[in-house]
Amino acid sequence: MLGLRLTAQAHASQGASRMRWLIGGAISIGGTGIWVMHFIAMMGFAVDGTPIKYNVPLTAASAVVAVVVVGTGLFLVSYGKGRVPALLGGGVLTGLGVASMHYLGMYAMNMSAHVAYDRLYVALSVVIAIVAATAALWFTLRVKKTIWITGAALVMGVAVSGMHYTGMAAMMVTVDPEPGVVSGADALDFLVPLMTVISLITLTMLLMVILSPSEQELHEDAELVARLEMRRRATEEQRLTYPAPPVQQQRMPVRGRRR
Repeated sequence: MLGLRLTAQAHASQGASRMRWLIGGAISIGGTGIWVMHFIAMMGFAVDGTPIKYNVPLTAASAVVAVVVVGTGLFLVSYGKGRVPALLGGGVLTGLGVASMHYLGMYAMNMSAHVAYDRLYVALSVVIAIVAATAALWFTLRVKKTIWITGAALVMGVAVSGMHYTGMAAMMVTVDPEPGVVSGADALDFLVPLMTVISLITLTMLLMVILSPSEQELHEDAELVARLEMRRRATEEQRLTYPAPPVQQQRMPVRGRRR
């Protein structure tokens, strides 16, 4: 929901302001939305017979991938002015990026087991990611009212979660007969810093949205400025067409001094 509100502000802005709102939308949708959902769901994943730990650099890289691909899609659609080729291209690119983020995050899991994937489920998860990403980018262009933003956020949340669990269903794990030492960080090690950073980012962006003028207010301000400019031009044209007559100086009589 916050990401959609940020993109709505972006489409109501121009220049550098639009770019800042789009970057905020990318962080909100790709980072605090898609990637955090993915990682929280991974914390609920367990395999009997082996602990699961995470490669920290790869896990962080998956978060960066999510933000970058969503940001790329938002910029393509926004500066492509919502044209169909830009929407489809942005949707495919973002969907493939989200799927890459998901499987990169799964690859970051370390366990004493052999992991294989069902190709059919992998392909299905990629298709779901592309469709969900295209729908999300379409929503960023069309959805502006709060009630529609809420509905769109629910659809996006269900779609992205569906992609995640489809990808997880593709995963087949065979535990090693003799479990070895598993290196990496526990999922709970990420929890406190993750919640702290996400809470700060979300609160900051929420305040930005609340304190910024809405699209209607920006439109009303633009109309007021346009009316004032038209009035100024009309006054200037009237002054040039009907110049004021010159002011004649009247000489005052000089009275003599009495002696």
